[in-house]
This record gives sequence, C-alpha cells and structure tokens, in this order.
Amino acid sequence: MDEQLRVGLVGAGPWAQMIHAPGIANHPGTTLTGVWARRPEAASSLASSFGAEPFSDYAELLSTVDAVAFSVPPGVQGPMALEAARAGKHLVLEKPIASSVAEAEALVAAVEEAGVASLVVLTRRYAPETKEMLAQLHRTGGWTGADSRWISGALLSGPFSDSPWRHDKGALDDVGPHAFDLLDAALGEITDVLAANVTDKGLWQVILQHAGGATSTVSLCLSLPVQPPFADLTVFGENGHRTLTNRDTPAAECFTNLLDDFVAMVHSGTVTHECDARRGLHLQRIIELARHKAGA
Repeated sequence: MDEQLRVGLVGAGPWAQMIHAPGIANHPGTTLTGVWARRPEAASSLASSFGAEPFSDYAELLSTVDAVAFSVPPGVQGPMALEAARAGKHLVLEKPIASSVAEAEALVAAVEEAGVASLVVLTRRYAPETKEMLAQLHRTGGWTGADSRWISGALLSGPFSDSPWRHDKGALDDVGPHAFDLLDAALGEITDVLAANVTDKGLWQVILQHAGGATSTVSLCLSLPVQPPFADLTVFGENGHRTLTNRDTPAAECFTNLLDDFVAMVHSGTVTHECDARRGLHLQRIIELARHKAGA
C-alpha cells in the first residue's frame, strides 16, 4: 500500500502483547501509532516496546489515528468502539463485540452510519485450512449436522487465568463466538438455540438449529485441565464427514491475514465482510439465546 494505516491499540494485556501489538507494528500496511490502556503504566510499557506513543486520554488517541484495534473486555470495548465509530475510525474488534445485544446493535448502527470498515477477531476464520475446508463443504453439500468442542484449562493457569470477565462469563462468551461462527459458516445461518445447559464446572453444551434444517451441537469449557487443550469441528452428512482441528496456523499468522483484509477494505472503501461487526452482532444474539435457554 502507498500509505500505512495509523492504528491505535486499546488494551495492553496478554492478548494485546502477544497478537495485536506485534501484528499491527510488523504489518506492511499498518503502523502502531499509539496505545491506550486502563493502567497507564501498562500502556507505556507496551508502546515503548514497539515505538508507539502511550496515551492517557482516549479522545486524544482517536484524534491521531485512522483505525482502532481493541483488546479489552466486551464491557469496555462496546462503549469505546461506539465512540470510535462515531469519530469515523475503522475498527478491529474482539469478540464478543459488546456486553449485550442492545450494545452490539448500537455499535453496528454507528458503524453503518459512519461507513467505516470493521472486522472481528474470529481467529480461525482467517486460517487457510479453515477457508479451504469451508469451500470444500460448500462445493460438496448434503451436510445434515455437526459437532464442535472447545475444551481447555485456560481459566486454571496460563496468561488468561486472571481475566475477571472470562471467569464471570465463562466459555460461552469467550470461545463460544469462535465455535458458533464456524458452525454457522459450515452449515448455514444459525436460526435458533434449541437447548443449552451449563454445569457448575463451567461446561456449556448447546444444540443449534440452522437454516435449511441442519442441527449442530457444541461443548465449551475453559476449566478442565486437559493437556493438550483441543478445539475441533466435525461436519457430517450424506457424503461422509470432514473434521477441522483448528490448530495448523498460529494465531499471530491468522491476525496478519485479518490485517491483510482490513487494509484492503479501508483502501478500497469496502465496508462489508463475512466477519464484520454485523457478524459480531449475530454471534452476540446466539450467546444471549443460549444463556436464556440455560437459565444462566
């Protein structure tokens, strides 16, 4: 690209350190202009590592950038992304995109009114093996069901084990969007949550209805000490079955692929994408339906 996008990063936690900051700083189409975080010392530390400027004032950060990437909890992201969209800034959003359907609807409305580009970090959707499998599924057809499992001990140990919002919301909000997105992309739009249950150990099990009649099941948990953790998707039907294990392409490379799409969208004036903010709203509605069905 002739001109790099000036990107501001909101958040300085583990995911921002591992994925967002290095991805934005090292991508040929973007430059990491500034960092804002709730803890100024964290913003300063991360910014200095990548030659960016730390900001203590969010409005000031917005005045210096073309786009904002978020790596903060949904309850923080929702209002701040809304402000950024209204300021005409393009958005890279984490999932869930907000803390409620109403908040997500307001964000999508602002994105559409401002005419800005938006992408949600649905990491595995940007992996080549995922794109290849989805294309194969669509070419073949005849799929009647699927099963997806996202199981780990991420809340027990590791970089995300001290995350308050993950402990509060659990696997449904954290890895649920990834599972629902892939199932939706594979089998057709999810139109209803037929049943949902969550155990006192944090294991979610959800049954989904898809347009066209297919159904799927999902198991989600962040508090089982399984080693190694696993995430998989198996689709089955009249032509046999296909399985995606979701781990071939590293998350950092998936984020680079996301930035490829994001930069191309901004420079071409494109504001729609299969993983844009509208997708985030669709997934937020599924989360809310599942929580309602489970009485949680």
